[in-house]
Amino acid sequence: RPYHKMLSLRRAVLGRLCSGPRLHRAFCTANIETAQPVPQSSTTTTTTTTTITNNDNTKTVVQSEAQNIPASDWSKPLFVHKLGVDLSRAPLYNKGTGYSNSERDRLRLRGLVPPRAISLEDQVVRIMQRYRAAGNDIQKNAFLNSLQDRNETLFYKFLIDNIKELAPVIYTPTVGKAAIHFGQQYRRARGMYFSSLDRGEMGSMIYNWPEERVDVIVVTDGSRILGLGDLGVHGMAIPIGKLCLYVAGAGIHPQHVLPVTIDSGTNNPQLLKDPLYLGLQHKRITGMEYYTLIDEFMHAVRQRWPNALVQFEDFENANALPLLEKYRYSQLCFNDDIQGTGAVALAGILSALRAKSGTIDDFKNERFVVVGAGSAGLGVVKSLVTGMMYGGLTEEEARRNFWLIDKDGLLGMGRSGLTPAQVPYARQERHSFKDKTNLLDTIKEVKPTVLLGLSGIGGVFTEQVLREMARHVERPVVFPMSNPDTNSECTAQEAFEYTDGKAIVATGSPFQPVTYKGQQFIASQSNNMFIYPGVGLGALLCKTPIITDSMFYAAAKALASFVSESELAQGQVYPDI
Repeated sequence: RPYHKMLSLRRAVLGRLCSGPRLHRAFCTANIETAQPVPQSSTTTTTTTTTITNNDNTKTVVQSEAQNIPASDWSKPLFVHKLGVDLSRAPLYNKGTGYSNSERDRLRLRGLVPPRAISLEDQVVRIMQRYRAAGNDIQKNAFLNSLQDRNETLFYKFLIDNIKELAPVIYTPTVGKAAIHFGQQYRRARGMYFSSLDRGEMGSMIYNWPEERVDVIVVTDGSRILGLGDLGVHGMAIPIGKLCLYVAGAGIHPQHVLPVTIDSGTNNPQLLKDPLYLGLQHKRITGMEYYTLIDEFMHAVRQRWPNALVQFEDFENANALPLLEKYRYSQLCFNDDIQGTGAVALAGILSALRAKSGTIDDFKNERFVVVGAGSAGLGVVKSLVTGMMYGGLTEEEARRNFWLIDKDGLLGMGRSGLTPAQVPYARQERHSFKDKTNLLDTIKEVKPTVLLGLSGIGGVFTEQVLREMARHVERPVVFPMSNPDTNSECTAQEAFEYTDGKAIVATGSPFQPVTYKGQQFIASQSNNMFIYPGVGLGALLCKTPIITDSMFYAAAKALASFVSESELAQGQVYPDI
């Protein structure tokens, strides 16, 4: 009897708490695709086999069947701490018009949303109609950002179901254009901003972020946005876009990602005078003052979320590699422009070798001319050198296969002002082969099998350059990898046409298939989204303290292995998304 009284009292207290105004722990189903969790029953037959040893040492096998046992699949409930209008305005939990009648009652939504419950799939149909009615990619990007701001459930359902169509709008090449217009299109805050005004306060201000758990942080200082240069805090469009693909591609919970921009000023003269610019209007701080600012941010992250992955994005060449080397062995981090781009390029080269000869064994014998000797170019070269070392070469032997060209021409040993990362690739000068030799003459001398573009300079692969590549190589590999498409070293049309259809082509921005002499050619997109979400997810799952170059090498080999023979036959070097 005392036990029953205790149960009655407990029920009364719980009922009062759940209905009272001070504690709302209402819940709705985590299965956002149905109005409510519905058990899915099916008839199953389970056969159990038992072996019995008899007294005379003979064995009898007995089989028993349990039939007609229903198998149920119940959705796990999702607990939320908002009700009514507050819930309908919370992007992470908003289900639009998908709430069932019971959810509308218990979540106090009855009368606040249209009466008919519409499934998530039908809501996606409505969103697709509105998306395709948008006039251009910038308008489509703005529409998707608006959808994400009000209903992340629907946004990610829409993105995942249509990722091939939407990825170029969420990410490259459209995200670069969106960054240019970020100030004009600004609607609401997303992510966090740290600036030189916050020095000494970052350790406390990082607790302003409401989520207790953060798994992935993408951070930029906006100093080198794609091939567009210094966009300051308007570069925030890049971390936002990158994290969308972490969620869609790696399954990271949208509640556990954080886009960050560090405002150290801007050297863009237009932004310094623009009244709508959202950042601090002073020249960029440099040197020790800059590195101290970054260090305070990294320490604040390590203090609150010690296991979070930090991805550096679009830092200018002078700072990208030093920052990576400073933190890569003490904090879970990587630089996507250096390591991610390198892994994607390596995967594409391995696939191209399969298309040329059916094997990757010749990789260590390839000759590379690389246009672009900044952080991205050096990152790609380092990844390729690592691949050759796994193929049996020493680091010195592998480096001899690379000729790097910057804005002044070939890197030669007589050049002054080379960075420590560039020095190992400076070539010994000869009578006909000197420092600052131009691209065309370098190709004539070297006769490379692979031409890589990471310069951010549109049109640098001229007709003469491409025809010279095709003159001495049966199937030249041409990768103009700069973004956006206006900064691509050449177009897909030019690459196929000027090599008479012989080239194997991958581009940084997407291009439509090319028809040449009655034959269709496909240029694959060398997109970092093939690599960074998987590397990030793997690092989080195995709880590795650091991310190594060998992990990126393994990721590159895995990516190349996904390219089917039929895709190779069509000229693709990356798998269909």
